[in-house]
Amino acid sequence: MLITHDTRCALDTVVDLVNSAPEDDTAPDGLPDVPALEAFVRGHEVSEVGVLTEFDLSAVRRIRGRFASVFAAPDARSAAKLINELIAAAGTTPRLTDHDGYDWHVHYFAPGASVADHLAADCGMALAFFVVAGEQERLRRCEAPDCRHAFVDLSRNRSRRYCDSRTCGNRLHVAAYRARRKEAAG
Repeated sequence: MLITHDTRCALDTVVDLVNSAPEDDTAPDGLPDVPALEAFVRGHEVSEVGVLTEFDLSAVRRIRGRFASVFAAPDARSAAKLINELIAAAGTTPRLTDHDGYDWHVHYFAPGASVADHLAADCGMALAFFVVAGEQERLRRCEAPDCRHAFVDLSRNRSRRYCDSRTCGNRLHVAAYRARRKEAAG
């Protein structure tokens, strides 16, 4: 599956957006206020975004939850329904653009769209490409018992199980190794 630069950026953005949600009622929100949203937008180089407000923060948090549902969707049909709702509500308006040193690519958000509609359109379309390609199962949640972060499995054989092999994967491998050693020492 060919993944263009702008699609990869949208995938990274949607994964980070979903993972910014608190995992439970005691965990902090990764987007606690407007300055955090501004930093998120800057960090992901989201273009054509004006002054952000509390309304934008609330709208982005709402679509964040809807994107999380896409990663939890049990099948392609369910994922497609959720994605269709996101991109339709965003007023998707595809247009070609070349800006900021990037070659021609497609923006799916309407000119002057809110940051939430911008994210819903561009990130929704990036996820839609995976459903169209029959690759919805690549939209995953980490299998570590203490982590449910979202990620996109871009491995060749679709075998990635953890959001980060250096933290979640390594931690579980070390725990399994220690359990085997303890059992062998008996």
